[in-house]
Amino acid sequence: MTSYRETLQTLSEASVHQHFDAFLDIDWDNPDFAIRADDQRWVLPEADALGRTEWYCSLPLQRQIEVGLYRQANVTKVGLQFEQVLISGLMAYAFRLRNGNPEFRYTTHEATEECHHTQMFQEFVNRSGVDVAGSGRLFRRVAPFLPLAAAVVPAGFFMGVLAGEEPIDHVQKTILRAGDELHPLLQRIMQIHIAEEARHIGFAHQYLQHHSLNLRRVDRFVLSLAFPIIMRVLCDVILVPSKQARKDMGIPRSVVKDVYWRQPHSRKMLRDLFADVRMLAEEIGMMNRASRAVWRLCKIDGRPARFRSEPASAAS
Repeated sequence: MTSYRETLQTLSEASVHQHFDAFLDIDWDNPDFAIRADDQRWVLPEADALGRTEWYCSLPLQRQIEVGLYRQANVTKVGLQFEQVLISGLMAYAFRLRNGNPEFRYTTHEATEECHHTQMFQEFVNRSGVDVAGSGRLFRRVAPFLPLAAAVVPAGFFMGVLAGEEPIDHVQKTILRAGDELHPLLQRIMQIHIAEEARHIGFAHQYLQHHSLNLRRVDRFVLSLAFPIIMRVLCDVILVPSKQARKDMGIPRSVVKDVYWRQPHSRKMLRDLFADVRMLAEEIGMMNRASRAVWRLCKIDGRPARFRSEPASAAS
């Protein structure tokens, strides 16, 4: 079996030999990448829960385009904000590592890649012409304090990393697998993000698998209860439009309640987002009778994935 140290070496070397630059690997000035307000490719795909609602489908085409562009820009801004928190947390974690710890090299590689992601995301938002705020006001207020968890409760911090990265990764993969015609700039951004997030998600899984072995019994139990709560809270921050975004897009309150997460299809999507994480919880001994009840209360219980990134269709 590959050791934790060997896994970190492999991930670090992959970051050296396969990485992306926000301004070298995207041809921002390519005419094909231009963002136009009448481009029908901004109509939301069905893989976006909002895109398949009766409310959205009943809108005039131009309004669908406007809402679609706003939605994509706002989700991108939320991702940017989450990754800024992640970068700060990684640096707080790396600051306390002793000499010779291979986690230092990898976490610094990851922070570098996330910096390019934030540049890539912000450039897209800037070029969209839409002045989006991203996440809700509460998250923006507490965000500066969240990186402190990386130094105080690192296992909880890396659970939070998965809570933000898994939903974005799942949705982007679902959109690309669906084969709908996307705007080429958005498609390129998704491809780059998915390629590098595979390493970041893989590290968070490996970190929790390795370090959970050293947790005290009481700490393991407390974290097992916190695990699904962290997943659900940050999932909503990432995917559910904020109050300001709902107002700007004109989404009726009843539609928001149905989409997030009352409808059977959206409830299934919510559960599917965390199949990989449920598998991890089982592997590290954090799926017990009490924690299973919390997963159910959070409405993200279900069968764990059989392998990482198992398509939802294969898991059903």
